Amino acid sequence: MRAFNKMMGRTRFVVCRLFLHLAGSDVAPILGVLNSTAREAIAADGDLQELGEGLVEICETLLRYDESWLSASNEGEVFWDEGEAGDYVNELFNDSGERYGADLDISSAAGLNQSFSIPVTRNVIVMLTVAYEGEVPDLETDLSNIPALKDALKALINLHYKEKLRAIQVHFSPAQLGDELTNDHLFQYYPELIPL
Repeated sequence: MRAFNKMMGRTRFVVCRLFLHLAGSDVAPILGVLNSTAREAIAADGDLQELGEGLVEICETLLRYDESWLSASNEGEVFWDEGEAGDYVNELFNDSGERYGADLDISSAAGLNQSFSIPVTRNVIVMLTVAYEGEVPDLETDLSNIPALKDALKALINLHYKEKLRAIQVHFSPAQLGDELTNDHLFQYYPELIPL
């Protein structure tokens, strides 16, 4: 199919977003990986190679915590125009950033040294948005079951190594140390989640 698309002078772009909800007493360390990767992404200033390395680290971490996966969802669109794909990436970026607890403020971490106790969250939401060239069936399907979700995370890793990624965005909640993502927040701000 790809050869046919190239022959016709058209490139297939896919933009997809994956939501993954992890729950339990052992999910808080994932926030350390997410925050570290976020700092590196800011420093990378849009370098897709560095952003892709961060995406790989996040996907590998999520795969190690598969016993904590509680619910998930995904969505996406196929585009034949790169500009339209870019507009959809921006739309998903804005939507993800407006979700509860997904507003990361790296500068606020300094004031946390004054606090003696910080609540530990039992819920973490990770939102991965990517744009890529070509066709990846493992990402372009229903990911509301664990085997499909594992295949999708592995497919994201492979897209990085094949240099097919055109955009990478990662949002997560809670994004601030000390914030807590409650079950009520999940129902209100992440209604698309489907139990795994």
